Amino acid sequence: MLPTLYPVISNWTGITCGIVRHGRRSPLAVTEISLPNAGLDGLLGELNFSALPFLTFMDFSYNSLRGEIPVAITSLPALSYIDLTGNLLHGNIPSEIGNMPSITKLGLFTNNLTGQIPASVGNLSTLVQLNTEQNMLTGPIPEELGKLTNLQVLALSCNMLSGQIPKSFANLTKLNTLYLFNNTLSGRIPSFLGNLRKLSDLELSNNRLSAEIPTALSNLTELNKLLLDGNELTGFIPNEICLLPNLTILVLYSNQLGGPIPQSLGNLTSLKYLDLYDNHFVGSIPPEIGTLMNLQAMSLSSNRLSGSIPATFSNLTSISLLSLFDNNMSGPLPPEFSNLTYLIEITLATNSLSGELPSDVCKGGSLQVFEVSNNMFTGPIPRSLKTCSSLEVLSLGSNQITGDISNLGPYPLLVKASFGRNNLSGYLSKTWASSINLTIFSMQDNMITGSLPPQFSDLEQLEVLVIRGNNLTGKIPPELSNLANLYQLDLSQNQISGHIPREFGQMRNLQYLKISANKLSGSIPQELGSCIKLISLMVNHNNLSGDLPVTIGNLGSLQIVLDVSNNKLTGRLPAELGNLALLELLNLSHNQFTGSIPSSIGTMDSLSTLDVSYNNLEGPLPIGRVFHNASIGWFLHNNGLCGNLSGLPLCSSTPMSHHKARIHSIVLAISIPVCIVIILSIFSATMALHKRRRPQKGAATDTIDVFSVWNFDGKLAFEDITRATENFSDRYIIGSGGYGTVYKAQLQGGRLVAVKKLHSIEEMSDEKRFLSEIEVLTKIRHRSIVKLYGFCSHSRYKFLVCDYIDRGNLHAALENEELAKEFDWQKRVAIAKDVAQAIYYLHHECNPPIIHRDITSNNILLDAAFKAYKIYSCCHFQILNVLQFGLSLCLINDSGALFDAELSYTSVVTTKCDVYSFGVVVLEIMMGRYPTELQSLVSMGQHQELAMEDMLDQRPSPPALGEKEELALLVQVAFTCLQTSPQFRPEIQDVYQKLALHKPPFASP
Repeated sequence: MLPTLYPVISNWTGITCGIVRHGRRSPLAVTEISLPNAGLDGLLGELNFSALPFLTFMDFSYNSLRGEIPVAITSLPALSYIDLTGNLLHGNIPSEIGNMPSITKLGLFTNNLTGQIPASVGNLSTLVQLNTEQNMLTGPIPEELGKLTNLQVLALSCNMLSGQIPKSFANLTKLNTLYLFNNTLSGRIPSFLGNLRKLSDLELSNNRLSAEIPTALSNLTELNKLLLDGNELTGFIPNEICLLPNLTILVLYSNQLGGPIPQSLGNLTSLKYLDLYDNHFVGSIPPEIGTLMNLQAMSLSSNRLSGSIPATFSNLTSISLLSLFDNNMSGPLPPEFSNLTYLIEITLATNSLSGELPSDVCKGGSLQVFEVSNNMFTGPIPRSLKTCSSLEVLSLGSNQITGDISNLGPYPLLVKASFGRNNLSGYLSKTWASSINLTIFSMQDNMITGSLPPQFSDLEQLEVLVIRGNNLTGKIPPELSNLANLYQLDLSQNQISGHIPREFGQMRNLQYLKISANKLSGSIPQELGSCIKLISLMVNHNNLSGDLPVTIGNLGSLQIVLDVSNNKLTGRLPAELGNLALLELLNLSHNQFTGSIPSSIGTMDSLSTLDVSYNNLEGPLPIGRVFHNASIGWFLHNNGLCGNLSGLPLCSSTPMSHHKARIHSIVLAISIPVCIVIILSIFSATMALHKRRRPQKGAATDTIDVFSVWNFDGKLAFEDITRATENFSDRYIIGSGGYGTVYKAQLQGGRLVAVKKLHSIEEMSDEKRFLSEIEVLTKIRHRSIVKLYGFCSHSRYKFLVCDYIDRGNLHAALENEELAKEFDWQKRVAIAKDVAQAIYYLHHECNPPIIHRDITSNNILLDAAFKAYKIYSCCHFQILNVLQFGLSLCLINDSGALFDAELSYTSVVTTKCDVYSFGVVVLEIMMGRYPTELQSLVSMGQHQELAMEDMLDQRPSPPALGEKEELALLVQVAFTCLQTSPQFRPEIQDVYQKLALHKPPFASP
């Protein structure tokens, strides 16, 4: 029987003492510790819990406590409340925690806990709240949690939990909150959840749940929030779900739901948030949605909806966010849109909407985002938009909008302004200088006249300024050099005259400069060589003269293009051009350059196009990759170029060429005998080593039969495998490599395995260590890593046994045109996340940690549904080498030192090797092929926003906007993994968490 407590407030902050009636004694003891946000630091285990036997309440939330959860806490019998949220605790949740008879709340939210949730938690029969969110817990959810029949709040989100939702959860009838989002749970949403009648908040987002939404969820009459987004759900929205009277939030985005949007959604009269973004819904938007008077936010974007926007939407007078972008909507906007005075954000981009924009769309004065780009709107910019001072994003691009833009604004809060590809006229007003938050301004392909106001230099936050394809005149204001954040400037295809401002050399963040097709004159200022972040420089089709400045060679980041063609440039080409090691396209044509092509250009290995036509160049073509497959068109109309290229005259022989030929003969004469000596030496050493390692006859029988197939009877497994393969008959071969042949074998129990029969093992230097490494690898337990069962060594055969995967590898799937089309973006993103999780497991959850060292698309296997993604751990065709070199896997021992069986062939290897390989695989998944241009892609990723459309594999259907967001994140992560220096690459733990915890913003385009 527990003692009786009588609370007494102490003089210590956060400490409560009480008089404890314990038998005849009534001592004063600490009963409560409440120190949230107290700035505590140090190890939690340093607190002497044995001195606190009467503690009932402990709150150390939101401090900086470190270390593991001390087992001593679990010996406090009176403790009923534990909150350790928001600390830095790591390690496993101790299994002894199940011995606490009085606990009602256990809060472990936001720490760094790992391992599995102990089954003993199911013994905490008094538990009301359990929160382990935002940790790194793995494994299945224990069935034993179903015994917590008093549980009201269960929050296990943002971990790496796998498996299915336990059937025992049907017993949690008092549960009102169930958070399982951001894990890797699979299977169906169980129908028995419909029996938890007190549930008010059910959030299962961002897992791998599949099949239909169960109609049994309609029994949850108290349900307030239902979030199932980011799964693989299929089928229709059940009409029964639309009968939940208290539902205020319904979020189903990023699934594979289809069919028409049910009219019965109009029955959800309490609904405030509806998000069906990124699914496959078809048909028109039911007008019944217009009856949801309480609706505040709705996204139906990235579906296949057609028809017009219902006029009943004018009844949604409480709505503040409306998103319908990326559909097939047509027709005009209802004029009643002006009644939606609470609108803050409206995004209708990428549809086929037409007609004029509503005149009073900003009538309420609260509009912040108005995006209607990529439609067919006509007419002028509405009056209310011209003066809508609350706007932060105004995107009208790619329509047929007309009118004068001279009097737009002011927009003091505007961040993005996009007017490109319309029929707008007028001039750029000085009032734009008042939009001090502006970061993007695009007005390309219109009919704007006048000059660029110098006042644009006051926009200190401006990053992108694009005004190409207009009728601008005057000079480029040198004051633009004050825009320290500007990285893209495009003033091309105008009538701008004057010189290129020397002040541009001060723009150290400029990455793209395009001022081509104007009337610029004078020389290219040498100060441009100070713009060291430039990736693309285009000054072609002007009247520029003088030499090409040698300082151009300072632009080491120049990668996409350097185009100075169609000018009047003279002089010799500077040898410093060879410093542009990343450059892919160099256009020097249609100028008056003289002299020879510098030999340094031949060293530019990234260069794919070189055009020097229509100049006065002479002499031989340099030696280099770009000249091997060059087009004759690149060199036409020069005075005296020669070389071994069809269409050019051959260069005449010179004494120098005879001298080189003599040197080549001497080198060859010396090389041949040296090579013979080296080969003979290697052969002799190999024979001696072989002789030294050959086992003595008397000892051979001691080691001839090694049956090490864990989880099997070794000898039975050997007999079963030889029988299943008919003594390794060729008819069972499914692959082969340099070190063995792979067979498909079906064991007597029905299990399919892959068996790799190895070549001779007599030269293996350390069989005992090899077998110990194999034993470590057999302990790997991860759904995305091929299971290795072990190794058999017999006098006749030596072989490895591992899981058989039937789909083949990722590389083969990407190579196959038909499979690549079926291999959609959702599947590709899922594979990338699976691979990241598997590497995380090897690096952080194996003991000792394991470095794979061969993460490639060839070693990522797929099942028949593209779902059971597997990484070969060691029994695949390239990783394992059991002859002279041992395992290609590295093991890190407890001291942190590297233990590598390839000591003779491997330098220092770290986990960052796998991180780099992961980055390569991600790009291969995105591009649909191996990224042979890897170096240039890495540089591009470091210095610009990637043009996703140019990079992505074109064979599957184009990604929806929601998928584009995830693909952009993956590409960003890939490039951080591909940093040249390992120290700048992230840990795989950071990579996986960034991918796993990513959740697209609600209804964001």
